[in-house]
Amino acid sequence: MKNKPAFVLDSFALLAYLNGEPGNARVVEVLTQAQAGECRLLLCSINLGEILYTVERRRGLAKAQQIQALIENLPIDEISEERGLIMDAAHIKATNVLSYANAFVVAVAIREHASILTGDPEFISVEKQMEIEWLRN
Repeated sequence: MKNKPAFVLDSFALLAYLNGEPGNARVVEVLTQAQAGECRLLLCSINLGEILYTVERRRGLAKAQQIQALIENLPIDEISEERGLIMDAAHIKATNVLSYANAFVVAVAIREHASILTGDPEFISVEKQMEIEWLRN
């Protein structure tokens, strides 16, 4: 399974998918590929939390719970933040200009040899260190 292309989805990518926003088509494409076993999709628990609090703030707890159930049924491997990943994310946060949640995206991408799928301009700060596939309008 490690030989398949791998993508880390950040909150931007999943929210684009969930809300039908720009970049949605590419997220649908990788979800379809993952369902067919052609690639791996990864999501850190921290970023799942980021998605859920964003949805709850905008649309309420019931909608956030509905979104959580939907995400849990997608072909995405959830990565829990164990101590090593927390230490990696802390170092990434300390040495780059990006949010702590996005530092987890980078840490997972490094650990899993994966590309980051995003449209969040904050990732420009790590663009030279790793592969980023930018979601386009």
